[in-house]
Amino acid sequence: MAEAEAATQQSKAPQMRVMGQFIRDMSFENIMAQKGAPSDVQPDVQVQVSLDAKKRSVENQYETAIKLNVTSKAKESDTTLFLLEIDYVGIFHIEDVPEDQLHPFLLIECPRMIFPFLRRIVSDVTRDGGFPPLNLENIDFIQLYRNEIARRKASTTAADAQPPADA
Repeated sequence: MAEAEAATQQSKAPQMRVMGQFIRDMSFENIMAQKGAPSDVQPDVQVQVSLDAKKRSVENQYETAIKLNVTSKAKESDTTLFLLEIDYVGIFHIEDVPEDQLHPFLLIECPRMIFPFLRRIVSDVTRDGGFPPLNLENIDFIQLYRNEIARRKASTTAADAQPPADA
């Protein structure tokens, strides 16, 4: 009996396949070249990451998007050198993930799968834009997910704490 249960459990292991990846939207602005700023500046790079996921119309298919806003400024003068905005999407076929685990799966495991490709695009775009290639460090998608959940709870708690407005 235990063997049959183990076989059933094993056959129901979560499955994920990357069906495709694409750039939904991208913008790169070389501010330094437009303004004629000196090229021997020390950059300070800030990266903002946001994630989004949604179900697609095809059964068991989902899309996860990683949105990056990268701003590079000169350390000395705070002059913007370049801006890069990219919305990178992966399409996934996912089966046998429990419903209560699907949300974190889509916002942790799926981005983890497509991030190396996004990293390469960012490196190529910054290099082709006239700057040293920007090699993004690994992103801790688990911590990013936890921070977003905590932020949502805090905003819900703050909204609940406000007294109702008189009509």
